[in-house]
Amino acid sequence: MAIESPTDDKAAVDRCGTELARRLTELGGAVRPLPAGTAGDHLRAEFGRGSRQVLLLGHFDTVWPVGQLAHMPLTRVGDRLNGPGVLDMKAGIALGMLATRAVFAVAPPSDCRVVMLWTTDEETGSGTSRALLETEARSSEAVLVLEPALPGGALKTSRKGCGQYEIVVQGEAAHAGVDPGKGVSAIRELARQILHVETLQDLSRGVSVNAGLISGGSRPNVVAAEARVTVDVRAPSKADADSVDAAIRALTPYLPGARVVVSGGFERPPMERTDGVARLYALAQEVGAELGQTINEGSTGGGSDGNFCAALGVATLDGLGALGDGAHALTEHVVIPSLAPRAALLAALLSRLMLSP
Repeated sequence: MAIESPTDDKAAVDRCGTELARRLTELGGAVRPLPAGTAGDHLRAEFGRGSRQVLLLGHFDTVWPVGQLAHMPLTRVGDRLNGPGVLDMKAGIALGMLATRAVFAVAPPSDCRVVMLWTTDEETGSGTSRALLETEARSSEAVLVLEPALPGGALKTSRKGCGQYEIVVQGEAAHAGVDPGKGVSAIRELARQILHVETLQDLSRGVSVNAGLISGGSRPNVVAAEARVTVDVRAPSKADADSVDAAIRALTPYLPGARVVVSGGFERPPMERTDGVARLYALAQEVGAELGQTINEGSTGGGSDGNFCAALGVATLDGLGALGDGAHALTEHVVIPSLAPRAALLAALLSRLMLSP
């Protein structure tokens, strides 16, 4: 069933959530909508009982607007299923449901439950869902994130932290022809600030800094009284993130009379390859080998809700979702023959985690 669910359209996301809740209930889950104000309602589904918990995590909001299906229909072409949101990440949710169904049908554990948390605002920073997912993560022995796999099916054992800052410069307006000396150009000051901020980039360490959006001034013949820039920052470790954050917050004006105001910060902490992450990955390799699958690992510059869980010290493994390509692009698709092996891997990993003492 094709149901569009852009993050910024609550009614659309909730329509998708209603259908998802129905299917989760049919699988035997105890489903509870979690109201999120202006965002779509998140969904929590619990399977089984017990004092122990494993968390399956993902989102059903997408970047595509309602109406995208008319230009990008859900279609099968050879071994590919094309459509908006199929890779990022509705196929991952389907894999989680299939794997959970298999585990409870074959060997239901007696002392461990599976909790699925499917959120609705991951694509815009998880503002309303972060507290919910952190609460569930703290109650879990392991978190399995069903975001898409890396190319070739590799799992994600590290992700960069993601930050966004706004730097606003306030200057002094003046007539650019008559009294330019009386003005303080916010644009000139901002240009110097951007050049300084971009010196914080160190690609050899994986730290990237990008001034991606600029605005300022009112008219060509007026010395600009205000200008601003939005800066995207990525960092692979908490130490790197803290270092960049401190440097940006310490910005001071170059021009007398100018004022610099910094807001924002790291929305998602880095997901570092901790011992807990490494143990989960080793277990995935082990069960993969038993299934005849070679499981590799990698890292990515993009963030996910797994970042929040790993930052709490909870063992987290990401990229357990579908294989494909083109997330957020017109070429978005999943590779259909990979879905069954991927579900088998997830079911085997889930079973091993739930049955372990």
